[in-house]
Amino acid sequence: MLKAVQILTELPAGVAVGDRLTLPFELRQKSRLVAKLDSGGQIALSLPRGHVLRHGALLQTEEGAVVEVRSAAEELSVVCSADATLLLRAAYHLGNRHVPLQIQPGRLSYQHDHVLDDMLRGLGLDPSFAEEPFEPEAGAYGRAAAHAHHHHGHGEHDHQH
Repeated sequence: MLKAVQILTELPAGVAVGDRLTLPFELRQKSRLVAKLDSGGQIALSLPRGHVLRHGALLQTEEGAVVEVRSAAEELSVVCSADATLLLRAAYHLGNRHVPLQIQPGRLSYQHDHVLDDMLRGLGLDPSFAEEPFEPEAGAYGRAAAHAHHHHGHGEHDHQH
């Protein structure tokens, strides 16, 4: 089994990507993990804590191999609107719930959640559904989704971390 120990900033000269590792967002946040490579082999992640593996990230293994990270397709809710104020309002309410959010021109995406879908319908948006890779915002301090969990059972700022 390969053991990934470092995240590379670029592919070293003369080195080719040896394999790929496709993971959903939830698993791309973990620094310790045993996962199945796209080729069928296994890899153990032993990476520095506090990093989110982004699509295209390169991992260096103890054995000298380079593995490319890919974002897996996930069930997402998507809202689209030409009304920027409406999308900003939606982003504000989702942000208050610490929801990882992918922001694109005229479009917001989040991991499918019927409670959040209902909330956005109440704001005048019509969530649709997609199965596609999820790359949420990295957050203001450079780390993506340090609070990658949902708060559905309590007030917006009743944080029980």
